[in-house]
Amino acid sequence: MQGYYNVIKKIKDQLKLDSFVNTVTHGSIDDVDLEKTTIYPLSHLMVGTATYNERILTFDLSLICMDIVDIKKEDTPDNEDDVLNTQLAVANRLLEILNRGDLYSDKFQLSGSPTLEPFTDRFKDKVAGWTVSFSIIVQNDMTICN
Repeated sequence: MQGYYNVIKKIKDQLKLDSFVNTVTHGSIDDVDLEKTTIYPLSHLMVGTATYNERILTFDLSLICMDIVDIKKEDTPDNEDDVLNTQLAVANRLLEILNRGDLYSDKFQLSGSPTLEPFTDRFKDKVAGWTVSFSIIVQNDMTICN
Protein backbone atom coordinates (compact mmCIF):
# COMPACT_ATOMS: atom_id res chain seq x y z
CA MET A 1 0.00 0.00 0.00
CA GLN A 2 1.66 3.20 -1.21
CA GLY A 3 -1.27 5.63 -1.49
CA TYR A 4 -0.33 7.80 1.47
CA TYR A 5 3.30 8.09 0.34
CA ASN A 6 2.29 8.87 -3.24
CA VAL A 7 -0.04 11.70 -2.23
CA ILE A 8 2.42 13.35 0.18
CA LYS A 9 5.30 13.07 -2.30
CA LYS A 10 3.29 14.47 -5.22
CA ILE A 11 2.08 17.47 -3.21
CA LYS A 12 5.51 18.25 -1.73
CA ASP A 13 7.29 17.83 -5.09
CA GLN A 14 4.82 20.13 -6.81
CA LEU A 15 5.11 22.82 -4.12
CA LYS A 16 8.92 22.71 -4.34
CA LEU A 17 8.65 23.61 -8.04
CA ASP A 18 6.64 26.76 -7.31
CA SER A 19 8.58 30.02 -7.55
CA PHE A 20 6.51 31.51 -4.68
CA VAL A 21 7.53 28.75 -2.23
CA ASN A 22 10.86 28.63 -0.43
CA THR A 23 10.22 25.86 2.12
CA VAL A 24 7.87 22.86 2.11
CA THR A 25 7.15 21.02 5.36
CA HIS A 26 4.58 18.55 6.61
CA GLY A 27 3.43 17.20 9.93
CA SER A 28 2.53 19.24 12.98
CA ILE A 29 2.77 23.00 12.49
CA ASP A 30 4.21 23.15 16.02
CA ASP A 31 7.36 21.40 14.74
CA VAL A 32 8.15 24.19 12.26
CA ASP A 33 10.40 27.01 13.47
CA LEU A 34 8.21 29.84 12.23
CA GLU A 35 10.50 32.51 13.67
CA LYS A 36 13.17 31.93 11.02
CA THR A 37 12.57 34.48 8.29
CA THR A 38 14.66 32.50 5.80
CA ILE A 39 12.01 29.78 5.49
CA TYR A 40 9.37 32.05 3.93
CA PRO A 41 7.37 31.75 1.74
CA LEU A 42 6.35 28.52 3.43
CA SER A 43 3.90 25.79 2.48
CA HIS A 44 3.00 23.36 5.25
CA LEU A 45 0.95 20.19 4.69
CA MET A 46 -1.04 18.46 7.43
CA VAL A 47 -2.91 15.17 7.09
CA GLY A 48 -6.16 15.03 9.03
CA THR A 49 -8.33 11.96 8.80
CA ALA A 50 -8.48 8.99 6.45
CA THR A 51 -11.84 7.45 5.64
CA TYR A 52 -12.15 3.83 4.55
CA ASN A 53 -14.66 3.07 1.80
CA GLU A 54 -14.00 -0.46 0.53
CA ARG A 55 -12.09 0.23 -2.70
CA ILE A 56 -10.84 3.72 -1.86
CA LEU A 57 -9.40 5.70 1.02
CA THR A 58 -10.17 9.40 1.37
CA PHE A 59 -7.55 11.61 3.01
CA ASP A 60 -8.59 14.98 4.40
CA LEU A 61 -5.66 17.38 4.18
CA SER A 62 -4.91 20.98 5.10
CA LEU A 63 -2.27 23.10 3.44
CA ILE A 64 -1.06 26.40 4.84
CA CYS A 65 0.54 28.70 2.26
CA MET A 66 2.08 31.77 3.91
CA ASP A 67 4.67 34.50 3.67
CA ILE A 68 5.95 37.35 5.82
CA VAL A 69 4.21 40.69 5.48
CA ASP A 70 6.69 43.54 5.17
CA ILE A 71 5.71 46.29 7.58
CA LYS A 72 6.48 49.62 5.95
CA LYS A 73 7.12 52.96 7.49
CA GLU A 74 4.38 55.54 7.97
CA ASP A 75 2.24 56.52 4.99
CA THR A 76 3.20 53.48 2.91
CA PRO A 77 1.04 50.36 2.71
CA ASP A 78 2.42 46.96 3.66
CA ASN A 79 2.43 44.12 1.15
CA GLU A 80 -0.32 42.05 2.78
CA ASP A 81 -2.46 42.01 -0.38
CA ASP A 82 0.56 40.95 -2.43
CA VAL A 83 1.24 38.08 -0.03
CA LEU A 84 -2.40 36.98 -0.13
CA ASN A 85 -2.38 37.12 -3.93
CA THR A 86 0.83 35.13 -4.44
CA GLN A 87 -0.02 32.50 -1.84
CA LEU A 88 -3.49 32.07 -3.34
CA ALA A 89 -1.73 31.43 -6.66
CA VAL A 90 0.40 28.71 -5.00
CA ALA A 91 -2.70 26.99 -3.63
CA ASN A 92 -4.66 27.38 -6.85
CA ARG A 93 -1.84 25.97 -8.99
CA LEU A 94 -1.51 22.92 -6.72
CA LEU A 95 -5.25 22.28 -6.74
CA GLU A 96 -5.34 22.49 -10.56
CA ILE A 97 -2.61 19.85 -10.78
CA LEU A 98 -4.30 17.60 -8.22
CA ASN A 99 -7.62 18.05 -10.01
CA ARG A 100 -6.05 16.58 -13.13
CA GLY A 101 -4.93 13.50 -11.17
CA ASP A 102 -6.22 10.18 -12.41
CA LEU A 103 -7.24 7.50 -9.91
CA TYR A 104 -5.97 4.79 -12.26
CA SER A 105 -2.65 6.20 -13.45
CA ASP A 106 -1.65 8.59 -10.64
CA LYS A 107 -3.41 6.35 -8.09
CA PHE A 108 -5.17 9.38 -6.55
CA GLN A 109 -7.38 12.33 -7.40
CA LEU A 110 -8.91 15.41 -5.82
CA SER A 111 -12.36 14.82 -4.38
CA GLY A 112 -15.07 17.40 -3.78
CA SER A 113 -14.62 21.16 -3.63
CA PRO A 114 -11.63 22.49 -1.68
CA THR A 115 -12.08 25.49 0.61
CA LEU A 116 -9.57 28.32 0.92
CA GLU A 117 -9.58 30.61 3.93
CA PRO A 118 -7.33 33.68 4.17
CA PHE A 119 -5.55 34.65 7.38
CA THR A 120 -3.55 37.68 8.44
CA ASP A 121 -3.08 37.31 12.19
CA ARG A 122 -2.89 33.60 12.86
CA PHE A 123 0.75 33.32 13.93
CA LYS A 124 3.10 35.23 16.21
CA ASP A 125 5.04 36.96 13.43
CA LYS A 126 3.31 39.14 10.86
CA VAL A 127 2.49 36.53 8.23
CA ALA A 128 -0.44 36.19 5.89
CA GLY A 129 -1.69 33.50 3.59
CA TRP A 130 -4.31 30.84 3.01
CA THR A 131 -5.38 27.62 4.65
CA VAL A 132 -6.59 25.17 2.06
CA SER A 133 -8.75 22.21 3.09
CA PHE A 134 -9.21 19.43 0.56
CA SER A 135 -9.75 15.70 0.14
CA ILE A 136 -7.81 13.23 -1.96
CA ILE A 137 -9.05 9.77 -2.82
CA VAL A 138 -6.61 6.91 -3.39
CA GLN A 139 -7.13 3.35 -4.44
CA ASN A 140 -7.31 0.94 -1.56
CA ASP A 141 -5.02 -1.80 -2.81
CA MET A 142 -4.88 -3.64 0.50
CA THR A 143 -5.54 -7.38 0.25
CA ILE A 144 -6.86 -9.72 2.92
CA CYS A 145 -4.12 -12.24 2.12
CA ASN A 146 -0.99 -12.39 4.27
